[in-house]
Amino acid sequence: MIEVHRVSVLVLVLAVSAACCLGFGFVLQQNAAQRAPLNDFLSFRLLVDLVKVPRWLGGIALMVVGMALGAAALGQGELSLVEPLLATNLLFALALSRRQTRQPLGRQGWAGLLLLAGGVSAFIVAGEPQGGSATADPTRQWLIIGAMIGLALLFTAHAKRSRLSSGPVLLALGAGLLYGVQDALTRVSGEKFSAGGFAELLTGWQPYAVLALGVTGLVLVQSAFETASLRKSLPALTAAQPIAGIICGVGFLGDRLRTDSVALTWEAGGLLAVVAGIVLLGLHPAMPTGATARARAGQLQPQPQAQ
Repeated sequence: MIEVHRVSVLVLVLAVSAACCLGFGFVLQQNAAQRAPLNDFLSFRLLVDLVKVPRWLGGIALMVVGMALGAAALGQGELSLVEPLLATNLLFALALSRRQTRQPLGRQGWAGLLLLAGGVSAFIVAGEPQGGSATADPTRQWLIIGAMIGLALLFTAHAKRSRLSSGPVLLALGAGLLYGVQDALTRVSGEKFSAGGFAELLTGWQPYAVLALGVTGLVLVQSAFETASLRKSLPALTAAQPIAGIICGVGFLGDRLRTDSVALTWEAGGLLAVVAGIVLLGLHPAMPTGATARARAGQLQPQPQAQ
């Protein structure tokens, strides 16, 4: 019993530390990406342009550290436990944004904070996430992964046609789904490494999928950041990732949640509170507004032809 408590504290520290790095990193990335040319929208050229910006590199460095800490947390705890904790990255993003904008937290901020923290606590306490054996049915695994990636592609396709209206939200939702799948495959990769070292790890497809999902998600996130403020993009990203991760964890990684009626009610209520808190915090006036849609739209207007 003492050992379980110790591991739980370790998972808590690792996951919250990861959330802190991710939240700070997202703010720095958006600060830089909002100045990128819109011609780079949904293109890998965007990453080539942004790599020249020191602030963006700092944000990416924090994101990499956050992902490493998140991977360590996934190695010690269940995906269904770690994902809700990672969603608290929005609290740290708001903290840094408040320092930049000097906006008070106010009732909206406190309400969002309480809903997010309370929702995470309610889900974890009611669900009591526990590990188990990963499903041996590859069909279920590929159906879940395919559904997540398919939805992300669908969101991206629609975002191309509405890049300055609903586009950033759709891109952030797509990136969140990809990151949720990435987290699930990161856990599988960690288990392979623990079982057989690098030889076992590199013979599987999962680490390569983790890399591909990470780079693709990064392009989607930076495209969302360059076309809209954090108020539009970050809440959708933060909400989609834990939901996708929990679905993967329960669906094919063997995570178990309590399923009696009372527990399910609290789990559903906790997730709804998390989403509501994310929305309130994401729309808080402290979040940087970035470039206005009108200013950005000017970059999209066709140039008059020379007479």
